[in-house]
Amino acid sequence: MSVEPYGADEESAAVLRTVGKVIKMCREREGMTQAGLATAIRYSEEQVSSVERGRRAPAEEFLEAADRVLEAGGLIAGLKKEVERARFPKKVRDLAKLEAEAVEICAYDNSVINGLLQTEEYLRAVFGSRRPAFSEEEVDRLVTARLARQEVIESKQTNLSFSFVHDEAALRRRVGGRMVLRRQLERLLEIGQKRNVEIQVLPLDREDNAGLGGPFHLLRLKEGATVAHNEVQRTSRLISERKEIQILELRYGVIRAQALPPRESLAFVEKVLGET
Repeated sequence: MSVEPYGADEESAAVLRTVGKVIKMCREREGMTQAGLATAIRYSEEQVSSVERGRRAPAEEFLEAADRVLEAGGLIAGLKKEVERARFPKKVRDLAKLEAEAVEICAYDNSVINGLLQTEEYLRAVFGSRRPAFSEEEVDRLVTARLARQEVIESKQTNLSFSFVHDEAALRRRVGGRMVLRRQLERLLEIGQKRNVEIQVLPLDREDNAGLGGPFHLLRLKEGATVAHNEVQRTSRLISERKEIQILELRYGVIRAQALPPRESLAFVEKVLGET
């Protein structure tokens, strides 16, 4: 997945412009200059100017300080979620929106642990291993976006059902090193206790594996439709064509049947943890 700069798509740019206008309006209402606001919230005048023009995504601390200094009564601080979404690449926002609208998410992964289950240090190691390398800013952006997507599985209010199948190789690959992997396996065991989550493992000694074509997600939406998401190398693709969906649904059903049942799978994860 390529990484877009802030405001690279019109939707994101429009959000940042609106945020900038709100801050400017509140500042002018208080009769304060950009320099005065910058001093009061301990940011540079250039940063304040860039935010007001919609050229920079303000940090959460910026919004909270501006809200307090300008006595905006939560108007500015309340924009934090909109700004956070504007930081994400459009493809990430689209996927997060679909996940929020789903009633069931199914995923097969054969190389690394699924993104909705990754610990922060594990996913930093995943993004850090990319070549050519991401910049530190790009890694931070992608980590923030991935962690935000995990809200869909962390929420106690969700009615979503989750099904994850991992190839054994994904459990054993020491992404980030031994201790990072151990903490990641512990997280799998923790999430696997949730009543709406099923985690299965497809052992390497199984002769049959219908998932050799690579990882994919299926998202079953509230209105009955199903879409798929496939991400390999530099390609991130949402699939809605019915014939392709039918093939992937059939394939996922076979993969689940080939994998260990959920209870045996968690015991398998514990075994791998003990060997790591």
